[in-house]
Amino acid sequence: MEKLVVKGPTPLKGEVTISGAKNAAVAILPATLLIDGVCTIENLPNISDIKISCTILEKLGAKITWNDEHSITIDTSNITTTKAPLDLTSKFRASYYMIGAMLSRKGEIEVGMPGGCKLGARPIDQHIKGFELLGANVTVEKGKIYAKAKKLKGCPIYMDIVSVGATINVMLSAVLAKGTTIIDNAAKEPHIVDVANFLNTMGADIRGAGTDVIKINGVERLKGNATYSVVPDQIEAGTFMLAAVATKGDLLIKNCITKHLESITAKILEIGGNVEDNGDSIRVWCNKRPNKATIKTLPYPGFPTDLQPQMGVVLSLANGTSTINESIWDSRFQYTEELNKMGAKITAQGKTAFFEGVKKLSGAPVYSSDLRAGAALVIAGTAAEGETEIYNLEHIDRGYENIEEKFRSIGANIQRITE
Repeated sequence: MEKLVVKGPTPLKGEVTISGAKNAAVAILPATLLIDGVCTIENLPNISDIKISCTILEKLGAKITWNDEHSITIDTSNITTTKAPLDLTSKFRASYYMIGAMLSRKGEIEVGMPGGCKLGARPIDQHIKGFELLGANVTVEKGKIYAKAKKLKGCPIYMDIVSVGATINVMLSAVLAKGTTIIDNAAKEPHIVDVANFLNTMGADIRGAGTDVIKINGVERLKGNATYSVVPDQIEAGTFMLAAVATKGDLLIKNCITKHLESITAKILEIGGNVEDNGDSIRVWCNKRPNKATIKTLPYPGFPTDLQPQMGVVLSLANGTSTINESIWDSRFQYTEELNKMGAKITAQGKTAFFEGVKKLSGAPVYSSDLRAGAALVIAGTAAEGETEIYNLEHIDRGYENIEEKFRSIGANIQRITE
């Protein structure tokens, strides 16, 4: 068993470089299945979800060459099976993108029900609705999803709720469909724009990504023979921004798109932090106890649910009582129990949590319940007095590249230890 041992308190100072976006990369890799040829993808984050995705693609017949730890060349011209390995697809959430891509490319697919972080009910009904409107027959039984279509045909699709995954999956399935597909009430997250840009680079015709109406004109084939670089990770950048505030530090966060960070920037300024926007980098510093705040998570461009636990650490140390309302996931407050072990005073009730700010946190053994909770506990351990042991690192490794090395490079006293 591995654990992270963090000794604090340490104000984080220096520079940190952001990796490629996990949420974009785990959709772009399945999107390569639409290409009848070769492409190169750069700025991939070196994380476990990416390695599993590549293994699944290889099992389907793709040939992958690692150019370096952040770049691959992938040949998907010879897909040999439509049955994705169930033991792998059930390990992480984004495996469902195989459905949209393989339906479009091969007309059928069998995958395991997607896994990932346990954040409460995470239905895929909007995905299935989109596939069926395009002409597919989808059945779910015995932990598997079967999807089949003779020929997908474009049509208008209205999303009953704003869903990032469903928006991307329908986009993937519509790229090679006959005719035009219009997705109404589409999600607008930066990684949706990145997936659309990737597909357009490879020969697709997608317009309106980043707005709530996306139009996809079906094409005969995607030729590939191009190189694409994944967008910087908005959530990793936000994680380090909030780490600077929680530890009363001063960080220059490089290789980020500051436009994607406006909702986080606004809240940091509101609670008394300082932000300097340099376009492709952002400096965040704070030399005092943060002020209380009220947060509500919302789809982009609102405050991201994936930064809610990290903000929770900041508010647990704030002056006054703060409130977070989680509007996306049912079970995102599991991390508050772990922060309370460290001396926080948090009361979580359903989708709302109240943070009665304390002057300090104290080190304790804690357990990561999901990916972003794990990052929050690393921040908490860095800000806390004494030693914090963080367990369940497999969650953190799914989405953060070399997290202990990056934190160590900006002054944290953090070690990965195998027991």
